[in-house]
Amino acid sequence: MKKIYLAGGCFWGLQKFFDQFDGVVSTETGYANGKTENPTYEDVKHKNSGHAETVKIEYDENKISLTKLLEYYFLAIDPFSLNKQGPDEGENYRTGIYYDDDSLLPEIEAEFKRREEAAGQKFKVELLPLKNYYSAEEYHQKYLEKNPTGYCHLPLKLFALAKKE
Repeated sequence: MKKIYLAGGCFWGLQKFFDQFDGVVSTETGYANGKTENPTYEDVKHKNSGHAETVKIEYDENKISLTKLLEYYFLAIDPFSLNKQGPDEGENYRTGIYYDDDSLLPEIEAEFKRREEAAGQKFKVELLPLKNYYSAEEYHQKYLEKNPTGYCHLPLKLFALAKKE
């Protein structure tokens, strides 16, 4: 199993988005790459903790590649938007690809570079080692499963890209 941490606006929708793909073993919402320890949602949202709402994705690399996960990721974000995805604004809604295994970096950099070159302009997506990751509170885990009519900035069509068996 491998892990990647992806920030792409509100983590509720991003978690539900990645849960649909075969090979994704588990997802968890959390807070990454901030400057404080053990932040709460209130700290992240209102107290300038510096964390990004992030989804930790554990995946089986024999069923889904990191490159494929990143392809999906770029479908779900606006890579040119700084600290904003959909109507959500603020540093906590920034985009980022965070890793805790340096062996993943060449594959990440290759896909990032390929997409950036194809777009013809620089992305606003952070590409950094993971630091200060903390799980979000229980009520944020699988939020849209628990609250099917809950808020989500992602278009509904993105939740029907794949079906898990």
